[in-house]
This record gives sequence, C-alpha cells and structure tokens, in this order.
Amino acid sequence: MHLSRSDLGDFAYFLAIAKHRSFRRAAIELGVSASAVSHAISGLEERLGVRLFNRTTRSVTLTAAGEELQATIQAPIQEIEQAVETLNRHRDAPAGRVRINVFEDAATQLLEPVLPVFVERYPDVEIDISVDNRLIDIVDSGFDAGIRHGGTVPEDMIAQRLSSDIRWIAAASPAYLERFGRPQHPEDLRNHRCVRIRLGNDQIYQWEFERENEAIEIVTPGKVTVDTSHVAIGLGLNGVGIIYGAEPVFKQHLESGALERVLGDWASMGGGYHIYYSSRHHVPTGLRLLIDLIRELRPCSP
Repeated sequence: MHLSRSDLGDFAYFLAIAKHRSFRRAAIELGVSASAVSHAISGLEERLGVRLFNRTTRSVTLTAAGEELQATIQAPIQEIEQAVETLNRHRDAPAGRVRINVFEDAATQLLEPVLPVFVERYPDVEIDISVDNRLIDIVDSGFDAGIRHGGTVPEDMIAQRLSSDIRWIAAASPAYLERFGRPQHPEDLRNHRCVRIRLGNDQIYQWEFERENEAIEIVTPGKVTVDTSHVAIGLGLNGVGIIYGAEPVFKQHLESGALERVLGDWASMGGGYHIYYSSRHHVPTGLRLLIDLIRELRPCSP
C-alpha cells in the first residue's frame, strides 16, 4: 500500500493513544474530541488492514502490530515535530499550543498577572492550564510542563526557578484571636483550632516553624481539613481557625487587617515556584516564551 496524507496525521493520533493507553487522554493532549481520535484510528486500522489496539470498556492496549508500528515510527515523528517547532521560532508571530499543570497558589501568583500580557504579545499561542494540587505524572497526562514548589519537582525533570524562596506563616482573623487568644509559641497551637492542610499526596501537612536556630514541626489539631488555599483563607477570614500558608498568598488580607499574622517571629522558608518539563521532549516555543515573560515581569517580587 502507499502512504497517504491521512496516514501521517493519524500516526500522531496513534502515538498519543499508545503513550496514554487512553483515547480520552490522547484527545486532551491533541486538543480534539475523543470521537475524532477514535474515528481516525478506525480509519487507519482499516487502511492498514490490521488492528492496532485491543479495546475494552476499562483498558486500551497495543496489539503486536501496534507495538511494532510504535517502535518504528516514534523517533521519526518526534524528529518531524522538532523540525516544525524549530521553524516556528523563525515566525514573526509564534504559534502553537502549550499544556501546563499548575497548583493553585502558582496559578494565582504567577500566571494570573502574566497571562494578560502574554495573550496580547503572542495571540497565536494557545495556553491550556490545568489547576490541580495533586502530584501527577505530567508526561503520562499529556502536559508540556508543570509548576510546583522547589523540592517537590520530580528528580528526572528539568526545572527552572521562577521566583525566590517563599516564607510560610500562620495567620488568623481578629475575631478568632479576640475569642481564643493569641498563641505565643508554636507549641501553643496544640490548644487552638487550626485549619489543617491536605497535601497533593493525601498526607496531612505538619506546620513548620523556624526562629534563629530553632525548628519545630507541629501536628495541628482541627476539625476542618482542606486542600486548597482559597478555601483555607475563606475559613480563616470567617474565624473558623488559625490558617497556615505562603505569605504572598495572604498578603492582601494581611494588609487590609482582615487577617493578622500570629507567631510573628516564627516562620519557615520554602522553595520558590519552579517550572519543570521532561528532558526527553523538545520544549515548545510557547513554553519558552512564557518562561521568559514570567522572568521579565517578576510577578512574585516584593
């Protein structure tokens, strides 16, 4: 048989499905509908005369023919994608699509201030942002990059710093402090109502405090546990309990007086925001431009 234009396009669909073992995830990565992906693969299998995937309601696996096709075409297709991306850098108006997985605080602190400038400067670049506090495999999930705190980036990734280190503090509403008193030492938190934090790996976070040469981790008591900053802030503002988080995220409420810092001489420094991506794939031009703009605008600078 002769190779057609349709085959070349459908090979990209095939490789995405083979990577994710999922038509739905492949469709998300490619920016098309799952039905379009399914239709394309059915047409490719019909033209090739072989079945490439075994499909059930719960799983998608490669057939022997599919495994052979993947091994044969994966490297050449990646080289073609790299060549197209290289050409894109010479365009007057860069184009393309970038998918980023980012946790909540970085979305509000880094991306919200930068994206209005980005979309004006690069109108042909599409940015697809997924806000998720869970720690996921960005490659397996079809993302070009992720943004996390330094120290939580997987070791097999290339990471670039986007901000300075971040101070973590405790805070509460004036109403809460008037009713329950102000803790003087981190150990006093054991006798207070605290809004506990669930991390992306489902563990409950132990609040960390440092002062000069002292360092303390506190397993805080509390009837409420949250996994997002905006919910914690809302609870803190309403006097539910003492909250803990990144000082820049609390900044506007501290400045307005709606929240007050507690344990003022105790804090903990954590790793700043880092963007990371796989060393096994080329970096899209749009992603490079976004990184450059964040560094240019420095949205997290004091």
